[in-house]
Amino acid sequence: MTLAVPATPALRARIPGSKSLTNRALLLAAAADSTSALAAPLVSDDTTAFREALRGLGVRVDVAEDDGVWTVTGLGRGPAGTGTVWCADAGTAARFLPPFAATGHGDFGFEGSDQLTARPVAPLADALRRLGTDVTTAPGGRLPLRVRARGLDGGALTVDGSLSSQFLTGLLMAGPLMSAPLALRVPDLVSRPYIDMTLALMRHFGARVDEAEPGAFTVEPTGYRGTDLSIEPDASTASYVFAAAAVTGTSVRVPGLGLGSLQGDLRFTEVLARTGARVETTEEATTVTGTGVLRGGFSVDMGEISDTFMTLAAIAPLADAPITITGIAHARLKESDRVAAVEGNLRALGIRAETGPDRITVHPGTPAPARIVCHRDHRIAMAFSVLGLRAEGITLDDPGCVAKTFPGFHEELHRLFPRHAVPTATNLPAVEGN
Repeated sequence: MTLAVPATPALRARIPGSKSLTNRALLLAAAADSTSALAAPLVSDDTTAFREALRGLGVRVDVAEDDGVWTVTGLGRGPAGTGTVWCADAGTAARFLPPFAATGHGDFGFEGSDQLTARPVAPLADALRRLGTDVTTAPGGRLPLRVRARGLDGGALTVDGSLSSQFLTGLLMAGPLMSAPLALRVPDLVSRPYIDMTLALMRHFGARVDEAEPGAFTVEPTGYRGTDLSIEPDASTASYVFAAAAVTGTSVRVPGLGLGSLQGDLRFTEVLARTGARVETTEEATTVTGTGVLRGGFSVDMGEISDTFMTLAAIAPLADAPITITGIAHARLKESDRVAAVEGNLRALGIRAETGPDRITVHPGTPAPARIVCHRDHRIAMAFSVLGLRAEGITLDDPGCVAKTFPGFHEELHRLFPRHAVPTATNLPAVEGN
């Protein structure tokens, strides 16, 4: 079916703040020497879990009722004391906070949900041990993780960057709190845009960090200074409304997400342009307009923007030729094995899909009605909800899991596309425990 290109002005999407920026800024503000104000932070399960985890480490975070600004009173150092920190489902909390704790003094435990406990922390624990910290984990290198902290001296360290950029991010952000420079060498780094985001935010909070050559970082023991920051809309979340514009032949604009964005996932719009969508990015906003067709017949490496690969894979059945996505092996270690989860749900919809260790190929087809298995993974739920705008009979087994990053997702999708069916939390039973 050919869709008409809209002649009306672009719809303005209401995208909440970036999770990646919010949680990084929370930690840097907590380590700073004075108070910082974070405007427009994301309020979701993951960010509130991170905020509460910081409070468990003795950091004061005040939330303004009138404008939603989060004010963080920095410790000016690592935390001190004892206690157990609950990370809930937040992978960033389990990977950013142990290095922060290790720069302090005390005995800190980190625990999480069953879903988070299934995700590995062994590479991080090993790196902290090599920096001189006493760290223990559960069998298999998983949570619970315990840090007996007495400060970190810094020094030279080589870490495996092929599994998750979050391990490296946690170590980098701890660097300015060490007593001597930290020299990190990281071969095979995945998700490079997230490291660039981390470095930019560290510098915003006063850190000195250099990269003499790709993957070779030196962090000076400068500490952090308190500063204010306005959080951008989440580019990963914006991928769903951009993809929805492409498949419905409408035009959607996201203010606050423009040329100066710190988020690599905005590059998802470049992939949409390859499918035939029109993309306009200015200093103030990004707009995507569907052109009536969805072109396939290409292969794209999405390793650096892997949080958006599911968005493309979910709408790929609507294209006019197969689409192959590569570079996504590390996506198997996220909230779910995302490559397998996408393949399984596409097959349930009657769509031909083939996978390898780091790739998936999706063929064109007409999706049959099916119930999507979300695996408690917010990105699976949101990606297949976009396909549901063009395919009848798609439902979700766990619509409420979107609260991890976008509690109002279903309502916003319905507001933007009221003529299309949207699987929502109101017409499906919630899964117990969510």
